[in-house]
Amino acid sequence: MSDAASESEEIRDRIERDAQRRRQRRMASPGHALLQLLRLPNIFTAMADVMMGFLFVQTASPWRDGPWTPTVWDIVTLTALLSASGLLYAAGVVLNDVFDLEIDRRERPDRPLPSGRISVAWARRFGYRLLLLGVAAATATALTVGHFAPGAVAALLAVTILLYDAWLKRTPLGPMAMGACRALNVLLGMAACDATLRTVDWLVAGGLGVYVVGVTWFARNESRQSDRRHLTLATLVITLGMAMIAWLPRWSDRVIAPIQRSPGLWYLLVGALGVVIVRRCVAAIVDPGPSRVKMAVTQCVLSIVMLDAVACYSMRGVYWATGILLFWVPALLAARWIETT
Repeated sequence: MSDAASESEEIRDRIERDAQRRRQRRMASPGHALLQLLRLPNIFTAMADVMMGFLFVQTASPWRDGPWTPTVWDIVTLTALLSASGLLYAAGVVLNDVFDLEIDRRERPDRPLPSGRISVAWARRFGYRLLLLGVAAATATALTVGHFAPGAVAALLAVTILLYDAWLKRTPLGPMAMGACRALNVLLGMAACDATLRTVDWLVAGGLGVYVVGVTWFARNESRQSDRRHLTLATLVITLGMAMIAWLPRWSDRVIAPIQRSPGLWYLLVGALGVVIVRRCVAAIVDPGPSRVKMAVTQCVLSIVMLDAVACYSMRGVYWATGILLFWVPALLAARWIETT
């Protein structure tokens, strides 16, 4: 019996060693290092913001009362804006690691730059090129929308990204700067519309921004033991951002008919999503170690796609909300082997 137990344990150890070697080989590959540097899962959340913003501001009746058929120019515009958002987000995380190199050498030595898997000089050039390409892609939509508003928003977003990465990240203004980046990302999608933005449009962009302020604050000390008070306050800010999104029907008469008939179902939907998100945050408050905090931050980041889909649903219904929700699939799959933080 003891021989059988010993043999079984030996097999388990061998399997574990093989799995560890496979993980090490994968992490040693240049492709994995690049995707880790780019925070691949998060890029899909940025694209979901832009698509939600683009859909949210379109004229009401064709979208709500009947099926909407996008024109070729709509598709071209949205594709360019999605590309711009992905490029700008990628630029932000690459330059973030460039500016945080000394801190990462102490706290995250396995990251691509401090570990030497990617050259710092190459990453710096790559980050700035991505930034310029993102602004250029947004500016190019002037050919399809007839104005330069998306390019202007993208340029403002690029400046905010640089301010956050280079100066603001380690100050009390850091979380607010990151929230501003997320709100501007939503506005990037909205900027393609000719109409003046309404209160409800600013509310949804602000709600996502406030939510990300809370997530950024929550993640500030994720590589070491976090302060329970800070985690609690950050969770309250996260909840406030979701409450702003839940408030949308109060600010517009354009919400879809099912919400108008049964507003309680809308609050139940947002509330259920809020419970799923906050549950991880509460678990991290109880045990504020790095692993619990990182799990909560990952949940919050990936849930941005859900929030975008819910916000889109309030104005455009299930069909378009499902289109946004599709971004969650590659984000979730990528998060299985690429860290989001």
